[in-house]
Amino acid sequence: MENSLLAEMTDEQLLLEKKKMQKSKMLNALVIGFLGGVVGVGLVAAFKSKNFVIIIPMLFPIYFMYKMLTKPNKHAELEALLKERGL
Repeated sequence: MENSLLAEMTDEQLLLEKKKMQKSKMLNALVIGFLGGVVGVGLVAAFKSKNFVIIIPMLFPIYFMYKMLTKPNKHAELEALLKERGL
């Protein structure tokens, strides 16, 4: 979001955006946890069966987790504006 659009929003609109942001963060945490579980189960299965070729498909969930964790903080502007307005 552009900073100018956020600055023009009313307090109620900003609070709605804050709720959306919190839901988004919760969903991201859920997806990262799920993918972490998939990787964990895959690694245990690979070591237990001594078939290490199974580890190669585990790179996909690891890559997706990496992308979710390192994406830029797109909510920083909203958080700064909420803090500035005292919401």
